[in-house]
Amino acid sequence: MSDTGRKPQVSQYGSVDPAPPAKTSALASLKEQLCDEEQPMFQRMRAVFALRNQRTDEACLALCRGFSSKSALLRHEIAYVLGQMQNPVALPTLVERLEDSNEHVMVRHEAAEAMGAIGDRSVIPSLQKFVKDPLPEVAESCIVALDLLAWVEGSEFEETEW
Repeated sequence: MSDTGRKPQVSQYGSVDPAPPAKTSALASLKEQLCDEEQPMFQRMRAVFALRNQRTDEACLALCRGFSSKSALLRHEIAYVLGQMQNPVALPTLVERLEDSNEHVMVRHEAAEAMGAIGDRSVIPSLQKFVKDPLPEVAESCIVALDLLAWVEGSEFEETEW
């Protein structure tokens, strides 16, 4: 990139996102942009990050609606930002994504990690169901999420045999 080009900014979550947040903050507009399959992926990603940055229950639920997208890439990114937001309102949707064996493996893996990041122990039974999933990405992510939940609780970290 040239010195005159734009450089990616570090988000309030400490990440460098694959797209800058959309400039609008209108929830309805962002939700429409996110869910419009005709929009370019870059624009849909911008909606994802703008919604994430709002940090509200409504924005979180709008992101959850994005799981209806045909794009596994977008669904994966939504699960990732829901983990960043750490909003428990997303948990039912994340559990649903993890438990859907027809969902793309990378979405399931990211949903499990987001569940751990949110820090609500109510998801432990769902995570435990998949620690022996035939897909190692899912199984290992569930183990990581369970270990994170144990760590968040204040337990001394020990590798647990789930």
